[in-house]
Amino acid sequence: MEVRIAQDWKPHLNEEFSKSYFVELVDFVKSEYQEHTIFPPGNLIFNAFEQCKWNDLKLVIIGQDPYHGPGQANGMCFSVNHGVKFPPSLRNIFKEIDLEFEKGLPLDGDLTHWANQGVLLLNATLTVQSGEAGSHQGKGWETFTDNVISMINKKKKNIVYLLWGNFARSKKKLIDASSNLILESPHPSPLSAHRGFLGNDHFKKANEYLFDQYQVRLEF
Repeated sequence: MEVRIAQDWKPHLNEEFSKSYFVELVDFVKSEYQEHTIFPPGNLIFNAFEQCKWNDLKLVIIGQDPYHGPGQANGMCFSVNHGVKFPPSLRNIFKEIDLEFEKGLPLDGDLTHWANQGVLLLNATLTVQSGEAGSHQGKGWETFTDNVISMINKKKKNIVYLLWGNFARSKKKLIDASSNLILESPHPSPLSAHRGFLGNDHFKKANEYLFDQYQVRLEF
């Protein structure tokens, strides 16, 4: 399994890659790619860490699983490859951005331009079998990504965390609320978006905080 991450993440993650649970996880993932169709492509498993540099990191969005349909997943939560139809949750994210900034819906669902500005689009599980949602849960990925969140919390302050839905909100225990901004709401899924995701103003609130801290605003 190829671990492609930005150079400035390596001092913070190299120790994690040598732990026994991660070695076992690598063996599992390698065998899955040999025996099944797995998403995202192997070279994009760690794409979130390649596109969002450690030194640029300002905002974390936590997802659960990669998309399990052909051609969708690109290694960043909620993001899809160029030209792919927006999945329902991503469409609702764009609707919320339009509500806040009156930008209209974008033409493309690839969120690489968010990541390049310092947004870590982190799924809790980084791989999935085609058509089998949740198929790689409980294999070690959650240990890795929980440790990543804990490490960011330990080494960085004044980070914005967007926790959408009960799963993401369960990660709140890993984050120091006194030195970061935690924004919570229901998930953007069509099942829950109208119960508090749409209208949450998270993107505006994030930018207000980031301007106060860093004198920057992200372009969503």
